Amino acid sequence: MTIAFIGLGQMGLPMAINLLQFSPGLRVHSASGRAYPELLGLGAQPTDDPQMLGRCELVFLSLPDADVVEEILFSPDTGIAKWMASGSTVVDTSTVDHDRTLSIAERLAALGVAYLDAPVSGMAARAVDGTLTVMCGGDPQVLEAVRPYLQSMASNILHMGGVGSGQLAKLVNQLLYNINCAALAEVLPMACKLGLDPQQLAEVVNSGTGRSHASTYFLPHILAGRFDTAYPLQDAYKDMRHGMKVSAGLGSPLPVLSAAMTTYQQALLQGHGADDKGAMIKVYESLLNVQFRAPEGTPPSH
Repeated sequence: MTIAFIGLGQMGLPMAINLLQFSPGLRVHSASGRAYPELLGLGAQPTDDPQMLGRCELVFLSLPDADVVEEILFSPDTGIAKWMASGSTVVDTSTVDHDRTLSIAERLAALGVAYLDAPVSGMAARAVDGTLTVMCGGDPQVLEAVRPYLQSMASNILHMGGVGSGQLAKLVNQLLYNINCAALAEVLPMACKLGLDPQQLAEVVNSGTGRSHASTYFLPHILAGRFDTAYPLQDAYKDMRHGMKVSAGLGSPLPVLSAAMTTYQQALLQGHGADDKGAMIKVYESLLNVQFRAPEGTPPSH
């Protein structure tokens, strides 16, 4: 089977490397081409030829957003969908708006191309280890056909329902995570203002009932003053907007999400959009004139 992997960013590159071990000769493409030398050395076939990519029987996508997905698939000049044969499959591991996912699936179905929305969770470390969680939406038979390839990248592969269900599951997971990040940003500077030691408090949180994936990951980096180790805040904000859109459509109130969104907006307005979500703490540090940091020169703890 001829297979392509498009999108070689923070998540896509390690996913492609793991897939390459299962599928020698994997065709790979990215906008920058920076990863081409590394992948060529591992036996991949880097290409910027959309016809070469479109003629693959199975195409994996790992792209920043729906606009880029649609550009790759349907651009009048270079969209690969026009060269995809009936019976081929697209597996989209990108995080995409639910409505746009349904539209993409419909357009591919008109060409006889199967589509599986398969967003991933686990951050870059688990992408490297091949232990991601994949939430899949689409025909279960399509999932079973591509499962062996997904297993090279993920240890937990879940069929969530019809097309779009994978994206909805990813959204729920991300909203809970994002709310946790906003809560840390709000509460920890207050603790600093009260005179508590940041390092000791971080140890309390990460060994106590306040522990979460967000605290485990971000607190060591915040203490070290590092805000460049994870997904940019401005990109995470897209999930918040999508969550509010879904909430409005259902008429389902999400007051905690609404409050957390205010923190994201304040952080963006203060210019922290390119930093990771840990940078939201700067909003409340500024308000209270404190810093939740370890003494300079202290090695980070994990």
